Amino acid sequence: MISTLFKSFKLTVAFCILFSVCYIFILWIFAQVAGPNKGNADVVELNGKIVGAANVGQTFTQDIYFWGRPSCAGDGYDASSSGGSNKGPSNEEYLAEVESRIDTFLVHHPYLKRGEVPAEMVTASGSGLDPDISPKAAYVQVQRVAAARGLSPEKVMALVSANTEGSLLGLFGPEKVNVLKLNVALEKAAMNK
Repeated sequence: MISTLFKSFKLTVAFCILFSVCYIFILWIFAQVAGPNKGNADVVELNGKIVGAANVGQTFTQDIYFWGRPSCAGDGYDASSSGGSNKGPSNEEYLAEVESRIDTFLVHHPYLKRGEVPAEMVTASGSGLDPDISPKAAYVQVQRVAAARGLSPEKVMALVSANTEGSLLGLFGPEKVNVLKLNVALEKAAMNK
């Protein structure tokens, strides 16, 4: 009986080591080889200073910047509060929040009609931390950003096009624009003006 217990104990320890150490090591090796940026956060720099991680959204509210999707993750894009709001399209509180976001968006984009406001600009993503917007949502903001920065709309559109990432392997996922990278490109363009 004691020998059976000892064998069982050895087997338990062996599996604990296998699954808690070896498995994590295998995942780490996979991330180093196949993962983007060797499994590390994709940090964005401006003038040698890290200004953020490209895989987590940030709050931009000034007219000189492109805006990202709204976040339902507490204050700004707090990763510790990540998650959806669990409010559906029939929830009156949610609908009032979306209407308020539309009104705010239209104040800053008076050249748009209510129906032209991209849905992603007034609704949060599932995680509430989405760093990307569609090219359409970026192009809608070009006129505002160009006017606020004193740049030509053509130059700002060229920056959006240069910062548009295609779908993975041309098959998986939509085209997207990383808002932080686009805003850093805007800052660099302003410095070279």
